[in-house]
Amino acid sequence: MSADTPQDLIDQHLKYLKLPFMREHHQSLAAQAATKHWSHAGYLEKLADGEAALRRDRSTQRRIRLAGLPVIKTLDQFNWSWPKKINRLQVQNLFRLQFVADRSNVIFLGGVGLGKTHLAIALGYTACLKGDSVLFATAIDVINTLAAAQATGRMKQALKKYTRPSVLILDELGFLPIDKAGADLLFQVISLRYETGAMVITSNRAFKDWSEIFNNDSTLTSAILDRLLHHAETVVIEGKSYRMKDKIDP
Repeated sequence: MSADTPQDLIDQHLKYLKLPFMREHHQSLAAQAATKHWSHAGYLEKLADGEAALRRDRSTQRRIRLAGLPVIKTLDQFNWSWPKKINRLQVQNLFRLQFVADRSNVIFLGGVGLGKTHLAIALGYTACLKGDSVLFATAIDVINTLAAAQATGRMKQALKKYTRPSVLILDELGFLPIDKAGADLLFQVISLRYETGAMVITSNRAFKDWSEIFNNDSTLTSAILDRLLHHAETVVIEGKSYRMKDKIDP
């Protein structure tokens, strides 16, 4: 049985060290190094750069997958001409993601079909690309998940799902009524994230109507709004539904 060649040993070591880029490209880059007269340090730099880039890309793809975004949306895809009213500069400034660093909130308010969810997803996708952990969920999904966890004694673990990410996107708050138990569960998430993590919320209801969302509990509604709005930027979008544009008479 023939002994392993130096090339075989290098491949084995790089596989063991989990350095796939170096394992796949060290020979071709060595040939380039010889042709272009790279220094040893220059050759090593090329290998390390490639490995780091591959690792960053895999980490980014993992963050996007774990975020649970229903689709990928970007700010460039947003149709600015459709809403009757939207502060474009305000929205564009949000994509600097300072609100993530400040652990503050962004709230998109407006009727259905005006791009609230699009912008929320785009913010989450941008945050993933920048290295932040993100989780997307509808308000009802959060409540149902926590209610099931509460019934089986796993509440503490379930809450961590919504408190751990740097950015929690809470979509469609107010689209469906929430009973007292659901409102209490949602309040726990909002309270635990207060000043500890950023939130992006979409709602079709003005703040003055939020009591109706939370089972007409004015005390609980005030407590929720107090925490959400203390450090928050609100984007109001007005107009007719984009999804209904072909069915709306001009």
